[in-house]
Amino acid sequence: MFATLSHLARLARAAWTLARHDAIFPAEYQAVFPAPARWLGRFARLIAIRDRAANPGERLARALEALGPAYVKFGQVLATRADVVGAEFARGLARLQDRMAPFGEDEARAILESELGAPVSQLFAALGPSVAAASIAQVHKARTPDGRDVAVKILRPGIERRIARDIAALRLGARLAEGLFPQSRRMEPRAFVETVARSLVLELDLRLEAASASELSEAALAAENLHIPEVDWARTAKRVMTLQWVDAIALTDMDALDAAGIDRIKLARDLTDAFLSTALERGVFHADMHAGNLFVGRDGRLWAVDFGIMGRLGMEERRYLALILNGFLTRDYDGAAEAHFQAGYVPERHTRADFASALRAVAEPIFGKSASEVAMSRVLLQLFEITDLFDMRLQPQLVLLQKTMVQAEGVCRLLSQDHNMWEASGPAVTRFMRRELGPEGKARDILRDLDALRATVIALPATLERLTEAAERLKAEPPETGARRAWGRMLLLAAAALTGGAAGAALYAAIAL
Repeated sequence: MFATLSHLARLARAAWTLARHDAIFPAEYQAVFPAPARWLGRFARLIAIRDRAANPGERLARALEALGPAYVKFGQVLATRADVVGAEFARGLARLQDRMAPFGEDEARAILESELGAPVSQLFAALGPSVAAASIAQVHKARTPDGRDVAVKILRPGIERRIARDIAALRLGARLAEGLFPQSRRMEPRAFVETVARSLVLELDLRLEAASASELSEAALAAENLHIPEVDWARTAKRVMTLQWVDAIALTDMDALDAAGIDRIKLARDLTDAFLSTALERGVFHADMHAGNLFVGRDGRLWAVDFGIMGRLGMEERRYLALILNGFLTRDYDGAAEAHFQAGYVPERHTRADFASALRAVAEPIFGKSASEVAMSRVLLQLFEITDLFDMRLQPQLVLLQKTMVQAEGVCRLLSQDHNMWEASGPAVTRFMRRELGPEGKARDILRDLDALRATVIALPATLERLTEAAERLKAEPPETGARRAWGRMLLLAAAALTGGAAGAALYAAIAL
């Protein structure tokens, strides 16, 4: 009971903080709000801070910083969507990506020595001040005794307790949303919060992030242009991670990119290809691709940092994703609709033809157009309306993928309004389709099925032995009712039919081959 009241108080504090910063119903957007929201906005501004920032995005950023890292993550996604929230609003939110206030250098040194078990002077020949600070950790540039420049990431003091409180409050908020607004259940708010919570908890162990960096560096081999810094495992622990220093320009600094002569259109294509290639080819992707985590070297090479949130897809999910994307790329809306139904994303009570028509209505107006020609806010609104019309529920396993796709496409728009997502997506999807769904992929499917059948046949004697023992026990027990004997026989027959069916399938496959 006390915990629930405490979480309710945190939710109330969140509303109060947003109101204090005029970030809940900003004055600049009064004209587009319905009447109840306008009245609430006017009431909220009675308690708003005086002399607040003129940019509504900056006001929201300051409110989210005050609320904590879980809220900051939400703001980072919005910061990549200037086409949805407006360019000025996005610029105000940009401070959330890598320009938060750092914690003290003495605290950083104390954490280093505690985690790595040695004096800082022994670990590093030089340790500079913080060069970037985010919601969960900050980064220092350092030099190892053997002369290598490295980036040292250190978790913020007390961040674990703060995130635990944030997650608990968000869980309560999700339950309240489902109870008070039943229509929200289709969006699976509790499942969404659990997905975000899991990713945040994993971010609190930098050894896991280091492992993710290593894994993504292997997956990046499938991409045309994506590079991952090398991990210094000797200087990595739970609250400290050390990586190769990358001398590159952040994608948040467009002026520096232009001054260095970076081809922004090519960079946007590289980013799209890198995201889709790692996701489709290897089933792993960087799931926090905001501009503050992406850099480009003077040679034009794309680098990614901050691997606290990683997305993973199983083979079936990757295949459905490829089929859906390929349907859009080739304008095969029937094929894209079929993939949605096969994956279970659309309930069977709806017709494929109707859903294909809805996909066509979304895709045709934007097909082949550049970012400057597409109002993504309208597209997202239309997609939301379609998910409602066809009773599509949020897929928890795809939350990180959907969030990252929104982020990556938003960064590409920042890089170039001439970015064509259709052209950029084509090569990665085509490569995957050719390999996994062509003759080579079908041959691998047959081999996987044979392995599964072989395992079933090997397990068959033990299964039959267990069934025989179960039958003997049933015979030995005094039957209480005829119904019990009947149910026992039915279960045995069902089990025998299943195992027999598996054995028969294995025999058929062996004969056929």
